[in-house]
Amino acid sequence: MSEVTEAIIAKAKKIKVLVLDVDGVMTDGSLMIGDDGQEYKVFHAHDGLGMKLLNKTDVKMAIITGRTSNVVKIRAETNHIEHCYQGVEDKGLAFDDLINKLGINPEEAAFMGDDIVDIPAMRKCGLAITVPTAQSPVNAYAHYVTSSQAGKGAVREVCELIMKAQNTFEPITNKYFK
Repeated sequence: MSEVTEAIIAKAKKIKVLVLDVDGVMTDGSLMIGDDGQEYKVFHAHDGLGMKLLNKTDVKMAIITGRTSNVVKIRAETNHIEHCYQGVEDKGLAFDDLINKLGINPEEAAFMGDDIVDIPAMRKCGLAITVPTAQSPVNAYAHYVTSSQAGKGAVREVCELIMKAQNTFEPITNKYFK
């Protein structure tokens, strides 16, 4: 659990894309596979609302995941995540492809991962984020560790952190408090 320092805020102000791993970030890391081979994942509604709020800003979102699953495609579509890389073996290469497609610099990207396969992208981005349950080597590459658990509000926490740093949180959420 990291403190939101001035350095973190400065990094978050520059973010133009939030890139998310799925298993262990958007979910708690559990994999449920039925007898029919169908994969099931549990996502948290708080994370979904965080993504919907972030969608109302100029910050884009993307997914880069090692597994391939129809449920991830559906989650990306319902949260208007245009760039969804599945079945990725080298997340660093996928990250490079994404920032080239978006025409942005690596420091304008945040990457949220939890395992060693995420380190290549975390090393390249401007704001590397992980969760409390990340594999220990990952923490050495993270600028920020969420206080919320993976699949239980960690993505929402990051969406709000970026929005607050960019002064978009209050204008978008004020209507809920009136």
